[in-house]
Formats: sequence, structure tokens, C-alpha cells
Amino acid sequence: MRFRHFITLVFGVFSISVFSQSTASQQVTSFSIEAPQLDTQKKIWVYLPKSYENSEKSYPVIYMHDAQNLFDVETSYVGEWKVDEYLDTISNNESIIIGIEHGNEKRIDELTPYKHEKYGGGKGDLYLDFIISTLKPKIDSTFKTLKDAKHTTIFGSSLGGLMAFYAVIEFPETFGNAGVFSPSFWINPEIYDLVSQSAINKNTKFFFLIGTEESETAVSDQQKMVDLLYKKGVDANQIKNNIIEGGQHNEAFWSSHFADAYQWLITNN
Repeated sequence: MRFRHFITLVFGVFSISVFSQSTASQQVTSFSIEAPQLDTQKKIWVYLPKSYENSEKSYPVIYMHDAQNLFDVETSYVGEWKVDEYLDTISNNESIIIGIEHGNEKRIDELTPYKHEKYGGGKGDLYLDFIISTLKPKIDSTFKTLKDAKHTTIFGSSLGGLMAFYAVIEFPETFGNAGVFSPSFWINPEIYDLVSQSAINKNTKFFFLIGTEESETAVSDQQKMVDLLYKKGVDANQIKNNIIEGGQHNEAFWSSHFADAYQWLITNN
């Protein structure tokens, strides 16, 4: 089952266009930016709230991995999250969403903080340095953003969930909140030692999501991390530990719980 789970991750890295009609909202635009840390160029998707153009206020920012799967069924792998469709319906708690396209065959490299003996990877720090040192300054200078960690969230699923969690542990001065969907802790079990040895920012918010039909150890892996955070002194009010009966490791599952995670992560920020 663990092998099948990994195969799902591998095939999930490629954007397969099954539909010819774009479903991206008019609020979504994109641009390309050099990522010297990764020796590549990244396509970045930007969702701006409907109120943005006529507002003088600044907005919280959510950085999300795997942008191909967030806004547009045309670029997604077997379905999109419908992030823009949801955000188009709300008029409160608005945020700017920054989607970072994954590197296709380099996705495992970018979204794992440690190298795995069999599957490779381990360039997560370079990927995060790109976000922190190159992308975020560009976003903050271009758009009306709230720049502090309290108003900066990082969000992802699977390997992206692993990386979102790692980011708030290692860089709490930049990221104050994490959306951690179906985190692939199994591929980098060193993450547990990191948390054990780290001082966790008491203000960090963690929204965890896992389904009981993902893998044999998915639920226990997440529960182990949540228990560790409690042991480290993280207040229960800072953690949402969602274990969903029948939930599977796919875009439909993540899409169906995005709204709950979004509202909880940015409320009272």
C-alpha cells in the first residue's frame, strides 16, 4: 500500500490536460520568475480578491504548492481544488493566493526537506529559499500585502503538506500558519526529530487533514506529529487535527476541505 501511495505521488506531479476549457476565475493571473536557487524558472499563479482593485487595505497572503491543481481543471492532474471558485463567493476574510507551480519530474526534489535513500529529493531548503528570498519580496513589492508572519500562510497537500509543515517549523519568522493536507511524513521521518529539537512558535497555527483511506500509516503518522506538537507545548487552540473517515489521497478530497481550512487559518489573524 505504501508503494502504491508513492506511485500516486509520482504520477500526480505531472499536469495532464484532460479538458480543453479553462475554469480559472477572472481573478486569477500568472507570471514567470527566475528561481536561481533551483536553476529554473517558475510560473506563479495569483488570485486577487474581488475587492482588491477598489480597496486601499492590505491583504493576508497564502502561498500554495502545486499551482497547476488549484485553479484550473485544464492544467490539473485529475481535478482541481476550485480555490478561486470558493474565494469568489466570499466577501469576508479575503486573502491573496500565490500558487507556485511544481517542477514536474523535480517535484520530489523541491518538496522534500531531506533526501530519501530510495526516492531521492532533499532540495526543500532551496525551494523555500526561493519563496522567502525571491518570490515573497516580489509579491510584497507588487501587491498590497500584510507582510508579517501572522498574515502569511503556507499550504499544500501530500509532499506539499510535508513542505508546508516543515516551513513553519524552520522559518516561523516568515510563515505563521500552515495548511497541512495529507502530509507525506513517511518519506522524511527525520521531520519528527526536527520538531523534537525545535522551539515551536506559540503563535503558529496548524490545520491538519488526513483521510482513513490514504495508507495504512497515514492517520497514525499525522497523529504522532500532532501528539509531538502538544508535547512541545503547542496550545490545543492552535491545532486542528482532522481525521476524515473514508477520505482518500486525491484532489477531490482536498478540494472539499479547503474552505474549512482557509476560514480557520485566517480567522483572528
